[in-house]
Amino acid sequence: MTQSTEQNPGQNPEQNPGQNSRDDPGQSFAGAQLEDIETMSYEQAREELIAVVTKLETGGAPLEESLALWQRGEALADRCERWLDGASARLEEVRRSLEGAEPDQD
Repeated sequence: MTQSTEQNPGQNPEQNPGQNSRDDPGQSFAGAQLEDIETMSYEQAREELIAVVTKLETGGAPLEESLALWQRGEALADRCERWLDGASARLEEVRRSLEGAEPDQD
C-alpha cells in the first residue's frame, strides 16, 4: 500500500525545478515559485489554478509574466490531477475491500 504517496502525492524525487538555472536565469526563480505547490491541498491548488487561467485569458500581461503564469498553472493542474488520482485509488481500494466483506446475495 502506498499510503504516504496517496496522502501527499506531490513527492517526486526526480523533479528539481531549479536544477538547470545556469541555462535559464529565470528558471531558479520560477522553481522557487513552484515549490509551495507541493504542500497545497486540492482545494488550494484548484482555486489558484482558476485564478491563473482567468488572468491568462484576460491577457495584457508581459511575456515573462505570462510564461511564469503558464508554468505555475501547469504545476497547479498537475498537483490537482495527482490529488484526484490518489483519491480515486483510495476509493477503488475501499470499494474492493467492501466487495470482499459483503456476503453473497444469491
